Amino acid sequence: MEVRSKIWLEENGKLIFGEGKSKIFKAIQEFRSINKAAESMGISFRHAWSYISEIEKRTGVKLVERVKGGAGGGGSRLTEYATEIMRKYDILKDKIDNYVDKKFKEIFD
Repeated sequence: MEVRSKIWLEENGKLIFGEGKSKIFKAIQEFRSINKAAESMGISFRHAWSYISEIEKRTGVKLVERVKGGAGGGGSRLTEYATEIMRKYDILKDKIDNYVDKKFKEIFD
């Protein structure tokens, strides 16, 4: 038997950030492209962009900066705010997962 937990951040009852959005952000960080990030996750660009746009509207903060193409091509990068929320979410999730695992073992072993 295993225990599972899920954590997400809300504001005024609306989802701001969670596991799925964290995966999109990490893929954008890795590929420096929303399109390539979406492809790597098996979702459409439109789907990925709607996630980003939704969070930006709810927080009022820009999360992804898009760079227009040119000789070197365009791309996207996370803003400092997006990088920080992703980092803090990962820390929180890790601490909660460790706590839940510890309590599960105490109670069920």
